[in-house]
Amino acid sequence: MSTASRQAPPPFDPEDPLGLDDTLEPEDLAVRDTVREWAADRVLPYVAEWYESGELPGVRDLARELGSIGALGMSLTGYGCAGASAVQYGLACLELEAADSGIRSLVSVQGSLAMYAIHRFGSEEQKQRWLPGMAAGEIIGCFGLTEPDIGSDPASMRTYAKKDGTDWVLTGRKMWITNGSVAGVAVVWARTDEGIRGFAVPTDTPGFSAPEIKHKWSLRASVTSELVLDEVRLPADAVLPGVTGLKGPLSCLSHARYGIVWGAMGAARSCFEAAVDYSRTREQFGRPIGGFQLTQAKLADMAVELHKGILLAHHLGRRMDAGRLRPEQVSFGKLNNVREAIEICRTARTILGANGISLEYPVMRHATNLESVLTYEGTVEMHQLVLGKALTGLDAFR
Repeated sequence: MSTASRQAPPPFDPEDPLGLDDTLEPEDLAVRDTVREWAADRVLPYVAEWYESGELPGVRDLARELGSIGALGMSLTGYGCAGASAVQYGLACLELEAADSGIRSLVSVQGSLAMYAIHRFGSEEQKQRWLPGMAAGEIIGCFGLTEPDIGSDPASMRTYAKKDGTDWVLTGRKMWITNGSVAGVAVVWARTDEGIRGFAVPTDTPGFSAPEIKHKWSLRASVTSELVLDEVRLPADAVLPGVTGLKGPLSCLSHARYGIVWGAMGAARSCFEAAVDYSRTREQFGRPIGGFQLTQAKLADMAVELHKGILLAHHLGRRMDAGRLRPEQVSFGKLNNVREAIEICRTARTILGANGISLEYPVMRHATNLESVLTYEGTVEMHQLVLGKALTGLDAFR
């Protein structure tokens, strides 16, 4: 019998019941704690007010602060990016979304969509022009793929780029674009005679506008816009030279979906912690409701799904760091973790009772935010079909 097997196991930690922190390196914990402390200081005291007003004031200041802690494009290398591991990036997403999905969306769109597209498919000149400022938060980026009538079928996009001499002229509209009206550069995907191409569009180019979308009941502490491209003329060097076809935007989406796998568990954790705390202090029939069997059953089920989801995120992160993560595995993670996160939020609401709908608690805010996370960057149905095709070899998309 080994010495290790004779040692008593460490005490049970209700906040880390599977002991996942034991798998993290000191650098991983440092990244997590830095982001957690930033969110506790700069988001949590104000986010309920932002959500209620439907605004994200000071978004440019927040972006610069996120840049200063290395959270923008953090898994990319060079050009001022942190070069963090996939697990570290995931831990950051979890902590950001534990504060609010809108804040994690700001970071995901900046780093995993706009910066990732330029870093992977851009020319060296494009990388030098945009990435250092984006990593520092001095330049905010957005990602234009979804259109008003085109969501899950991006191959049918109507935005078109035509050649005019050596220039490109873009015309079309994009919808539900995070960061759109505060962006300095928009990565826009458009049909061309040679296939779908990506363009780095400076947002001060004549013909480009980004009206903000109002009246949202989800992701209210987030900037969401429409992009309008009215014969936007761009030089030849605006096109991303490294890719043609849908594999370009879809690879960006896969990278961003990976962050959602972690982030959704942050929202779930916030709701779970609120439910545990509430159950210890709220009394009914002469004692705390946490002492009743039905409440404990709910909390146990929530804890199981929460930490299974975090374990899954850890596993996918290790695979990404090893260069072995497949898009189907990302779909597996997004499908499971967002779906379970919503159920955890709904169960937490039942434990808080009427207080569960109050913005004094985070539960309803996270629940409504996750309704957006459920459908953006791939609906439940699309991820089910991705997995269905992988399991059967049969394509059921059409």
